[in-house]
Amino acid sequence: MISRKQGQVSLQVIVLSAVVVVLITGFTFLAVSFLQLSTRSLNRNLSFSIAEAGIEYYRWHLAHAPEDFQDGTGAPGPYVHQYYARDGRHLGSFELEIEPVAGTSMVRIRSTGSVLGDSTTEKTIEVLLGKPSLARYAVAANSAMRFGEGTEIFGEVFSNGGIRFDGYAHNTVQSAQATYDDPDHSGGVEYGVHTHLGSTDPLPPGALPDRADVFGGGRQFPLPAIDFAGITQDLSQLRTDAQASGVYVANSGSSGYELVFNANGTYDLYRVTSLRSAPSGCSNSASQAGWGTWSVNNRTQVTDDGALPANGIFFVEDHIWVSGTVSNRHITVGSGRFPVNSSTYTSITVNADLTYGAYDGSAAVALIAQNNVNVGLFSENDLRIDAALVAQNGRVGRYYYQGPGGGSNRCSPNHVRTTLTSYGTLVTNGRYGFAYTDGTGYQTRNLTYDANLLYGPPPGFPLASDQYELLSWEEVR
Repeated sequence: MISRKQGQVSLQVIVLSAVVVVLITGFTFLAVSFLQLSTRSLNRNLSFSIAEAGIEYYRWHLAHAPEDFQDGTGAPGPYVHQYYARDGRHLGSFELEIEPVAGTSMVRIRSTGSVLGDSTTEKTIEVLLGKPSLARYAVAANSAMRFGEGTEIFGEVFSNGGIRFDGYAHNTVQSAQATYDDPDHSGGVEYGVHTHLGSTDPLPPGALPDRADVFGGGRQFPLPAIDFAGITQDLSQLRTDAQASGVYVANSGSSGYELVFNANGTYDLYRVTSLRSAPSGCSNSASQAGWGTWSVNNRTQVTDDGALPANGIFFVEDHIWVSGTVSNRHITVGSGRFPVNSSTYTSITVNADLTYGAYDGSAAVALIAQNNVNVGLFSENDLRIDAALVAQNGRVGRYYYQGPGGGSNRCSPNHVRTTLTSYGTLVTNGRYGFAYTDGTGYQTRNLTYDANLLYGPPPGFPLASDQYELLSWEEVR
């Protein structure tokens, strides 16, 4: 006879055992899933760290070889590097894609990190690095400066000397001087950045007012001086580059050359055979070195519709006049004579508009003169200059056109011009100026900073640093 109680217990054991098995199976599955998830999470984090290591490796590489975008191989990428732990264990690898951004000082780096044996957890990081150019400022100067009424500046202003500013600045005006003796008038020393517009700033140690009507972006002084030797470009290197794959023009044996950029992407070059004479009574009454009309009279054509050079560099071992329109190219025009002798320094003059075809960073021009960057007597009444202007040993500006004893008729009608607009940056060793206190020169000066020049300068333009800065960082996946 079978016991019902014994059979009942057996059934309960079977049911309980099944429940236990299900629970154990479920816990085991959960444990395995959790372990897999933990492993994948660990691998993803490790892949991310490996990708970051790839970025840091190439930043280190560029610090030692700033122009090497092929990982030292001389061959196109991508470039794969194995990644090891400190104890020598092989953990994974990173793959690098390196792309210099054409026409700029920037480079884009994409690093993909992966863990050994698990390609499903790859992580990719992309960064943009750039070397800043010295076109950071609307005006950078190595001397005491004066910006008169009628001057409006968009962009930072910096001078190693003091600054008297009587116009309107939309950004900061900065000086390396705490105080200085303004050469334009007698009296006590004044603050490194001050104004005489309306009510004159108090003398030190009086408290300075904000003067938002003049300094829209404020004023700062004293600040560390700019290394001006680093701003001025090595013209001999520009000459070498022009001779290699640019346009090199030897001494004219006459007055210099005129370079005209055409909107269709070509250029015309002329040999200047004579300059315009000043009107009777219009003379160098201020005894300025190098005074003249700096205006072309006669010329003969050397090149007609020439192709712009591959590297974008023109170098003329003589004075040169530049005008025209530049589209979709980055161009540098250098002017200098060698061997270097201060008595034979050359200058660049702009008397007619020099403009860009578009203002989206696709066009950029630098004019780098061994001596001055001039605007001559017979310049356009409404003149626009789209360029980074560098006067290596001289100044950016216009000579004083007025005969002795005053009188508006001596250099008339060109002694007074209406508006000059500069779009770019002015880098000047000597004191800048397109106008004078007696009303001669350009009545309105609009100086606008071109932000595209900071990381997209023309070829051969001086850089602020040889080291790359991090501009953007993005986790792509």
